Amino acid sequence: MDSLSQISFHWATQYAVHLSLSFIMLIIYYVIQRKIIPKFESYVEHGALQNNALKKAISTFRLLYGVFTFSIILFIWGFDFQWLLAVSSGIITLTGVALFASWSILSNITAFFILLVHESYRRGNFIRIIEADNYVEGVISEINLFNTRLITENREYIIYPNNLLIARPTIINPKNRYTTVGKIQEFLATKNAEKVDSKS
Repeated sequence: MDSLSQISFHWATQYAVHLSLSFIMLIIYYVIQRKIIPKFESYVEHGALQNNALKKAISTFRLLYGVFTFSIILFIWGFDFQWLLAVSSGIITLTGVALFASWSILSNITAFFILLVHESYRRGNFIRIIEADNYVEGVISEINLFNTRLITENREYIIYPNNLLIARPTIINPKNRYTTVGKIQEFLATKNAEKVDSKS
């Protein structure tokens, strides 16, 4: 037992810096898990978002931060990341392309976190999304990882991609409501014709 304790003491003395830095990283990880995430949770709940969207955001953040913390600890203990650099550079390149591609899954996930903390896109707001002469409008029912669900006045569901939602001009709670989906010019022409008929 004495020899084992001496070996353990010698090992702890030799790697005191590594143990200290690892312990600090674990403390930081614990503080973020116990302090930062609950504050983020209360902030999102104040934004009137659904709990399932909150759970997805929290679980995704915990996963990413856990991987980051684990990587830092491996780096502290001298883990050789050279073989990972080639792989990671390829992944980063693909990720960079993916984030800027309008059809990308990753861009929808990135847009999900933006929508989650943006007060204008809280659940229950009536929005009108404009793309050139076309428009889509409805009440925000749910914000998911990849898309946002809108409910129209006709009780129809519209599934709209998150990345397109933040890239398009959007009117929040407009005074006048059009129809579900259509062209603005056609709607205005119809309204003008109705006014002329009512005057005559």
